[in-house]
Amino acid sequence: MRRPVALVFLVAALLVSRAAAKDLEIYFIDTEGGQATLVVSPSGQTLLIDAGYTGFGGRDANRILVAARNAHVKKIDELLVTHNHSDHVGGVANLLQVLPVGVFLDKGPNVEENGKYPEDYAATFAKGEHKVIKPGDTIPVKGLEVTVMTAAGAHIDRKGEPNPFCAGIMPQEGDEGENGQSAGVLIQYGKFRFSDLGDITWNKELALLCPENRVGKVDLAITTHHGTTVSPKAIYAMAPRVIIMNNGPKKGGDPAAWKVLKASPGLEDMWQLHFALAGGKEANVPDTLIANLEERCAGVYLKVTAEANGAFTVYNPRNKYMKSYPAKGE
Repeated sequence: MRRPVALVFLVAALLVSRAAAKDLEIYFIDTEGGQATLVVSPSGQTLLIDAGYTGFGGRDANRILVAARNAHVKKIDELLVTHNHSDHVGGVANLLQVLPVGVFLDKGPNVEENGKYPEDYAATFAKGEHKVIKPGDTIPVKGLEVTVMTAAGAHIDRKGEPNPFCAGIMPQEGDEGENGQSAGVLIQYGKFRFSDLGDITWNKELALLCPENRVGKVDLAITTHHGTTVSPKAIYAMAPRVIIMNNGPKKGGDPAAWKVLKASPGLEDMWQLHFALAGGKEANVPDTLIANLEERCAGVYLKVTAEANGAFTVYNPRNKYMKSYPAKGE
């Protein structure tokens, strides 16, 4: 009788273990053309990349809170501010009213404001732990590898595969300012790879990817600078399977940039946080892949769930549509 009992306990333990196992979750939160991405590690630790705008009755902080509650998390362990523009850093003070933050990370002060941080943000991180990051640094999130690829106008110094898409692409003039200073990261969970390069500009993106692709291939990417400018085709070397467009109804989703991104080799789908009014039907993805169709919307997020083998799904809560992308080779 002991063997059957032991077998029952073993099977039960395996089922409990399997039920307890979690995947990586990424919430792309609608901040109306700003930026806020909540990353929840299988360990339960959290990384929030940017916090959207300030004001609007705490709109963006409340939308982050909705995503956090969906993920069953009650605090932000690491907050990464990619750069000091109001659509990325503005919502930090509002965020602290609804969720505690453990560590504040950024690339340094605003180069457009005499080397100073925004006052509200400086006052906020002064109350906690604050670190300035640089390319090559890792952000400690248990269960994930989070590597800083760009920060303060510099990029990671490491070898990459030669990038055949660099041919004929030249730097642009006047590529200065805070956007090009953006902190960008590569997040890896097993074989799954996700890139978020903030509002990095044409020249900085070119320096990162040419003549060698220092990022490598990724499964998932969020658009740089909300898709407002035509990114160099050097990004094609990253070969994302899925791109998330973090646009608003009237900001981001530029039709010319949309067409460049949509033509990325190996791209299976692009998803959007908003229907871009400037693009019309010709430069927007099908409605099923858009979180918010109306200009005045409920602020629906997009959710990605990724497995360590590289498989992942994208879920649109607005219409409950989900699409799975199997691990490569399956």
